[in-house]
Amino acid sequence: MNDILIIRQPKTKKEFELMYDLRWRILRQPWNQPKGSEKDEIESEAYHFIVLLHNEMVGTARFHKLNENIGQIRYLAVEKPFQRKGIGGKLMEAIHLTAMNQFLKYIILNARETALPFFEKMGYKIIEDGPLLFGEIKHKKMVRTFSRSDLLIQRIIKNLRKTLIAN
Repeated sequence: MNDILIIRQPKTKKEFELMYDLRWRILRQPWNQPKGSEKDEIESEAYHFIVLLHNEMVGTARFHKLNENIGQIRYLAVEKPFQRKGIGGKLMEAIHLTAMNQFLKYIILNARETALPFFEKMGYKIIEDGPLLFGEIKHKKMVRTFSRSDLLIQRIIKNLRKTLIAN
C-alpha cells in the first residue's frame, strides 16, 4: 500500500465512537456479542491507536501498561477490505515505539490462532495457551522482548530531544 496512513490517538468523542464501533464489528459482532463487549474497565488508562486512510478509520488497537516492564496489546482490528495490506503491521510498529519510549521490556498479547503468523512476523513468540473466547476462538499467549539495544536507542533519542528543546 503506497497511500499515506496516519496513525494517532483518537481526539474527539466521534473518533472514540467510531473506534469502538470498528472494534465491535470486527472482533465481537461475528460471534453475536453485544455492543459494549468491545470495551473493558481500563479504557481510560490505555493508549488508543487509530489508523486513518483518506480520512477514513480503517484500523485500531489498544495498548496499556501492566507494570513498569510489561505492556499489553488488545483489540487490534482492521477493516476487512484493508486486511493483509500492511496496515496492522504499521499499527504494531507505532505501538512498539510507544512501548520502547516507556522503556518497557516486554509486550504480551493473546492472539487468535488465525493471527499467529502475523504476530510471529512481528517478533512475537508463543509462551502458552491463551483463553478460549466465546467458547470457540482459541488464543495463544505471546510475548515480544525488546532488546537492550532497542531500549538504549530510545534513551539516547529521549536525551537528544531534551537537549534540542533546551537549546
